[in-house]
Amino acid sequence: MSITIDAVSFAAGDTVIVNGVSLTVAKGKVLGLLGPNGSGKSSLLRLICRLRKVRSGVIRLGDDDIASLSRAALARRIAFVEQQSTTETQLTVRDVVRLGRTPHRGMLAPFGAEDDAAVEEALLRVDMQARAGQLWQTLSGGERQRVHIARSLAQAPGELLLDEPTNHLDIQHQLDILRLISKLGITCIVALHDLNLAAMFCDSLAVLQKGEVVAAGAPEEVLTEDMIGRVFGVRAHVQKSAVHGRHHIQYVLD
Repeated sequence: MSITIDAVSFAAGDTVIVNGVSLTVAKGKVLGLLGPNGSGKSSLLRLICRLRKVRSGVIRLGDDDIASLSRAALARRIAFVEQQSTTETQLTVRDVVRLGRTPHRGMLAPFGAEDDAAVEEALLRVDMQARAGQLWQTLSGGERQRVHIARSLAQAPGELLLDEPTNHLDIQHQLDILRLISKLGITCIVALHDLNLAAMFCDSLAVLQKGEVVAAGAPEEVLTEDMIGRVFGVRAHVQKSAVHGRHHIQYVLD
């Protein structure tokens, strides 16, 4: 399903965090959400999955206004991978991934073959099947992130939101995770800091600054030297990569 954000605003008290944002993500495409710290990226993701309530505007999944969906229906549609998530409960890696199946089962319903298959496939896709029986608390930060992505995949969502999913990951797993996300074939919005990774793996980009969209479109349209200077405050040289064919940013030191 597509995601449509129409003139959405959100405020915390008197402070406006998201201000009149309008964006559309086509079905099966990946939108990279960029912007400096405090630009509203995380807040916008939370508005889409209704962890925050919009002050004005409408968010739709396909033709459905999220305000009209029950919590259960929304949980079956959309998965959210946050930057940080922790628990003191003693859970194995498989236990954590199995939580992704909760929206598809009744409160007391036992796990079925379909649930088990979804869990094992999700573990395989993030290369964590060998750690399935290991306690989640014993994992590194990057390994925990991969497990949370596996949990979201086990959920079998129509829409997937990810807030800085490459945080704590080494270079190999950054590339592996974003390559995986780009090939899922489901509608994704992923907040990123790395402009080069965004250019490599996202179908389109949107740049937020102080809660407003200041640039949106194809990566080659958005990632200009002028935009990078204005929004991120750094000088950069942008050119097409001879390796992957996407735009590549080289930062210029003064």
